[in-house]
Amino acid sequence: MSSASEKTGSKKIELHVHLEGTIRPATLLEIARRNGETLPADTVEGLEELYRFTDFRHFIEVWGMTTNCLRTADDFRQVVVDYAEQASGHGAVYLEAIFSPAERVESHGIDWDEIYTGYVEGAMEAEERFGLTVRLTPDLYRGCPTGLAEECARVSARYRDRGVVGLGIGGDELRGPLEPYRKTVEIARDGGLAFVPHAGESGGSDSVREALELGAARVRHGIRAADDRDLLAEIADRGVVLDVCPTSNLRTGVVEHLSAHPLPRLREAGALCSVNTDDPAMFGTDLGHEYELAARLGVTAADAYAAGLAGALCEESVLGRLTAL
Repeated sequence: MSSASEKTGSKKIELHVHLEGTIRPATLLEIARRNGETLPADTVEGLEELYRFTDFRHFIEVWGMTTNCLRTADDFRQVVVDYAEQASGHGAVYLEAIFSPAERVESHGIDWDEIYTGYVEGAMEAEERFGLTVRLTPDLYRGCPTGLAEECARVSARYRDRGVVGLGIGGDELRGPLEPYRKTVEIARDGGLAFVPHAGESGGSDSVREALELGAARVRHGIRAADDRDLLAEIADRGVVLDVCPTSNLRTGVVEHLSAHPLPRLREAGALCSVNTDDPAMFGTDLGHEYELAARLGVTAADAYAAGLAGALCEESVLGRLTAL
């Protein structure tokens, strides 16, 4: 973890953080208990042991088992506010935070508006209390029924004026392509939302190319673009921002060790790379630590901020303020 001096250091923009993955074990246990839910472990130590992921598929499995204890608007609000406090302590001035509503609707029948209201109210409270601007990008998962995905896109567009700025698709890339969600992406785009999918994490460079062909405004992860020289040149020429999460890549096993991380090759080719935590509570990291790792890989705090600014989907007034910082 980063030191106190780093917590008060440079201003930071984070574009890739799953709010459900920011919940510390003690808080997760508290939420589960008040909702009458049973987690796979019933102690902080047990959850920390559960978070020792063996590979990417294991991470996805644990993520589903633990995050489904969230039930109420107050749960969702709390998740945003708690992470905003943590991130602001590391110098964050802007977050584009991810949440996954379709799983909650599909598995437990939670009302869409219960979920979205909690998150948008949490974003408002975060700005009031910590001066941290939070915009939201709901995320689907590969394998999600297309009808449910399209409904999610419509609901997300209804919240466009309340801080929802994009729609993503995450999950295991090996489960299938993005193509079945073309109509979902069109619904979101017609509603004023950008498309911000995960690609090039557990999948290869073809996954990144597919995301771009489907109109991705930004690619979450995208590190496997380093394996395709022509694709990487296209990304650099178009100024497509890649949201890089160093610790996440190590913890899920998609990169074996830090010295093998593709971030230096991405930057050398001219790609803009933001720096992010992904699921900080599950990966035992924080925003300050990710910036430290990025610096070791040749990406300065100024580089990361510039990429964050280039990739941010917020309104012009917020962009102007972030640029002035």
